[in-house]
Amino acid sequence: MSTERLIAVIDDDESFRVALVDSLSSLGYRPRGFASAEEFIAGEGTELYDCIITDIHMPGMSGFELIRRLLAHHSSVPVIMITAHAEPGLESRAAAIGAVCLLRKPFEADALTRCLERALKA
Repeated sequence: MSTERLIAVIDDDESFRVALVDSLSSLGYRPRGFASAEEFIAGEGTELYDCIITDIHMPGMSGFELIRRLLAHHSSVPVIMITAHAEPGLESRAAAIGAVCLLRKPFEADALTRCLERALKA
């Protein structure tokens, strides 16, 4: 698998977003960070990305709302959702909307790598 893939990282927590972008870069990916789903949507185009990693709980558009919007525009870009919340039922909600994985913060790099491999194996 080529790790030269373009990955969108969407998270309102700047320190987490920067750390995740740095981690993905060290793994050979080309990550781009976005502070909000709205910033991502306003960017150069969602279909340029090989995978989207988005936080669920953000001010403005949530991760779930982002996925619904992508689906409405017939996007086929795989999505990995992340959260720091221990809300019951999040896994089933994420799976039902089509997320490849749901990772709970803090997560191990191995867990992220496994999710990326699943998302990018197509």
